[in-house]
Amino acid sequence: MHRTPRVWRATLRVARLCCQVLAMNGGNREGRACQQRASPTVTAGIIVIGDEILKGHTQDTNSFFMCRKLRSLGVKVEKVSVVPDEIGSIAEEVASFAGRYHYVLTSGGIGPTHDDVTFEGVARAFGERTFPHPELATLVGRFFGQADPAGPQMKLALVPRSSRLNYGRDGLTGEGLKYPLVSVRNVFVFPGIPALLERALDGFEHLFRNERTRYSTREVFVDAEEVAITPVLDEAHLRFGRQLSLGSYPDWTSNYYRVKLTLDSECEAPLEEAQRFLLERLPAGAVVPLEKDPVAVSARDVYRLAQSESRLGQKVAAALRIVEDALAQYSLSEICVGFNGGKDCTALVHLFHGAVSRMYPDRQNQLHALYVRIISPFPEMEQFIQDTCKRYQLQIYTVCGDIMEALMDLKRQQPHIKAVLMGTRRTDPYSRTLRPMSMTDAGWPEYMRVNPLLDWSYRDIWEFLRTLYIPYCILYDRGYTSLGSMENTSKNPNLRYVTPVGMERYKPAFQLEKEEDERSSRK
Repeated sequence: MHRTPRVWRATLRVARLCCQVLAMNGGNREGRACQQRASPTVTAGIIVIGDEILKGHTQDTNSFFMCRKLRSLGVKVEKVSVVPDEIGSIAEEVASFAGRYHYVLTSGGIGPTHDDVTFEGVARAFGERTFPHPELATLVGRFFGQADPAGPQMKLALVPRSSRLNYGRDGLTGEGLKYPLVSVRNVFVFPGIPALLERALDGFEHLFRNERTRYSTREVFVDAEEVAITPVLDEAHLRFGRQLSLGSYPDWTSNYYRVKLTLDSECEAPLEEAQRFLLERLPAGAVVPLEKDPVAVSARDVYRLAQSESRLGQKVAAALRIVEDALAQYSLSEICVGFNGGKDCTALVHLFHGAVSRMYPDRQNQLHALYVRIISPFPEMEQFIQDTCKRYQLQIYTVCGDIMEALMDLKRQQPHIKAVLMGTRRTDPYSRTLRPMSMTDAGWPEYMRVNPLLDWSYRDIWEFLRTLYIPYCILYDRGYTSLGSMENTSKNPNLRYVTPVGMERYKPAFQLEKEEDERSSRK
């Protein structure tokens, strides 16, 4: 049976919503057990130490990691504090936290320099002095290859008198960690370097694990203004507020939703009931069955769409055959994908990633991409390109100039590349006679041009992106339909409308009615 694009999207949407609802079944028994179990809450406070954080020189990622990790271990983080590299400030905060929380975790201020004063601050908090711990001194001497008691490295062995040395295991290898974690009573002193902290917390998670509590979370993504759903949220809070935490977080950067709702609880049953309550009362069609990580499932979803009976599915299947033909002729190191942040090449990158992930599931190397940077690019476009490179793990080669100059530069910089995938469509200028695979013209650098999207339309591109919830440049949601430079591109007048209160607004690009108007805003 042939499915129209609208039916295909609706089918996929219903399937994802069903998965969310099915996950809510069977919780009554667990709910009763949950009500009977009144486990005391295990709490933690985190103290981030460092002038560089307070001055904005360094972005703190340690507290984010620790909060997420501790919650997975059944520990509730109740406060995060940032203090300077001052003994008094550290001591005051540690003393306050130690009396209020089961665990106190500090981050930073451990090292050989004058501003590494965390151990001194912790010692003062408990009325102690520091001393050269003999076991630590041996480890430090072994690590640095010298055991001079007066050496700056020995500052790492000066710890509070009542310190305890805790030993853990590497979470990846299972081998014992060679360096201990220092703790004083309920205070655990972690390094400030993120890689070391993360490895340490993974290796010492047994010190904090609370087997009696397991926190659970549900997320609901809503394509509606927060003010419009506030009455529903208020009602949900009144009904479930004592059993769970309901959070509402607007997002102005998402292409697919405007508000993310989170439901948190120690028990599954109230979460399931509250989620069902929200799904029934939020505006019809507003709940988005978002695929949070479309890149991770690109092979699954792209090929599932290609195997569908929809018109778009047939286009995807044909494009995949072209990509697969190119991958059969060239190795991954010989192929790169042209990517300038536009909608067409965004669809191409996802399609290419899906094909590669299916053909090379154990691939470790990054995919190659070519970015031909124009004069005066939109800042939003530049940011999107950076985000996309991280999302798809692209190794991008940036060159300036027109396409011929770019390919010449690419040939000089990366002579091993022999084929370039392009997001060209037949409606693009000078593209009507192109073939899916063809060598560059005489006088150009020699490359195989691969054009999987030649026969796609403007509407096909948008249907593909939005069906699979692929992130795209936010400018397309602000009235732009074809992106060039800031000097030659403006919002498409065909998307302009006026609100009932007389304010000028623009619809998103995927709502453009006439495809021939796609480039009407380009000079």
